[in-house]
Amino acid sequence: MSAARSNIVLQVRGLSVCLPAGTDRALAVDHADFAIASGQTLCVVGESGSGKSMIANAVMGLLPLPHVRAVAGEIVFEGEDLLMASETRMRELRGRRIGMIFQEPMTSLNPVMRIGEQIEEVLDCHRPDLPRGEKRQRVIAALSDVGLPDAEQLLHSYPFRLSGGQRQRVMIAAAMVLEPTLLIADEPTTALDVTTQAQILTLMKELQRRKGMAMLFITHDFGVVAQIADRVAVMQTGKLVESGAAQDVLHAPQHAYTQRLIAAIPKGVARLPAGGATAAPLLEVRRLNKTYRTGGGWFTPARTVHAANNLSFTLRQGETLGVVGESGSGKSTVGRCLTGLIPKDDGEILFNGHALAADVRRRSHAERGQVQMVFQDPYASLNPRHTVGSAIAAGPIAQGVGHSEAWQRTLELIQLVGLQSDAAGRWPHEFSGGQRQRIAIARALAMRPQLIVADEPVSALDVSVQAQVLELFEQVRRDFQLSMVFITHDLRVAAQMCDHIAVMRRGELVEYGETAIVLGKPQHEYTIELIAAAPRF
Repeated sequence: MSAARSNIVLQVRGLSVCLPAGTDRALAVDHADFAIASGQTLCVVGESGSGKSMIANAVMGLLPLPHVRAVAGEIVFEGEDLLMASETRMRELRGRRIGMIFQEPMTSLNPVMRIGEQIEEVLDCHRPDLPRGEKRQRVIAALSDVGLPDAEQLLHSYPFRLSGGQRQRVMIAAAMVLEPTLLIADEPTTALDVTTQAQILTLMKELQRRKGMAMLFITHDFGVVAQIADRVAVMQTGKLVESGAAQDVLHAPQHAYTQRLIAAIPKGVARLPAGGATAAPLLEVRRLNKTYRTGGGWFTPARTVHAANNLSFTLRQGETLGVVGESGSGKSTVGRCLTGLIPKDDGEILFNGHALAADVRRRSHAERGQVQMVFQDPYASLNPRHTVGSAIAAGPIAQGVGHSEAWQRTLELIQLVGLQSDAAGRWPHEFSGGQRQRIAIARALAMRPQLIVADEPVSALDVSVQAQVLELFEQVRRDFQLSMVFITHDLRVAAQMCDHIAVMRRGELVEYGETAIVLGKPQHEYTIELIAAAPRF
């Protein structure tokens, strides 16, 4: 046996996982084969529904039995077939020998338990013999290892007091506290901004190098793959269609599906402004301010956050303005102030030369219809008790449009965004994430707006669906001569979609100008940091 084969930590052979009767296919995973050696990272990529997370759940013994279960193959971990292991044995391995980091740390962490208690719980389960003082020191060391400052103070914090990046670091600390041989990471950086993502990936590679662990990394972001992978496995509708060394798969893909995925990646080439430089401004924002105040109780000091601090910018007819920055920079607050969902403190928002009221409830019906918003999570923004057709038609009907005309408009828009007309009678849960985002776009267009505010509308979509939705946004911008405020943390998307870019940091506008100039010749050190942190492919 070669050295490369002798240190294999995980070997998956012919793994098949079945789905319940009546689903779109019989097998979630269809005869998958791969191996991961000590110190090696295997990235599993593919579209939503391709079976990536099912593989991770099968390895962890977390499949929702009996309806979804492994029906063939082997999962050999350190010489032991996990499919033959009892639940008691799997509980011994989970956490101690196999760690897992989930995609959304806020739903993985218990909101009513302090951070220290949650990590210590792992030690209580697997090392009850350790003295309490030693457990505490191990928890502090684990938090320090993942680069969290003031680890001793952090022990007493609750998850909601931490940023998204900090919560993800806590999840990594919990997974690493017992130094597992295998770490499974299921889309751990999807919702993070570029600088936090770069920090998390660097941290994971450093921990892997120090501990010598194998890593199974699930992602749909090829920029992440290029940064972290040693080997790549590409999944399509349950089948592993291509695998090999990362450089070979990324730069010389053999399978047509892999080639399509890579072709769909935004290239990050800045476009020239689309609007006319002499056209009258559609939107003018002057000295916009919004402040949040929190705390001020017996145990928490009052805290003031300037989410928007004296912001000014202009948007012309037919142009797209990209608003970029880290989480907490104030991007979404600006979008919600423009739509009136959050009242501004002071400043002016002029639309076609007329001042808009701060609160949407004080705007006229016409003004509400002219400025529409597309949210990041379309499932959360669509009423699950309303059919798609009624959700789209509700806005025009509220504006006084007759039911017949509103329904005709709805059917036309459903077809415009690439869905079948029978979608009108179906419910939001019957659609994929990309299809729901198309529905959200149709709902916004039903009001016949002049301005759409899109808040991270593609951040949770896989690369091929993302490309389709971005193409749809560009199509409706051209066809309807819309202007857009496009909020994103992905600079590649901003380069593809936006004529101008506004870079925000801690509520302030630190750089603003044409996309090609801001991304090609950035002036502010923060913009330079953002560009340096963006994944390269």
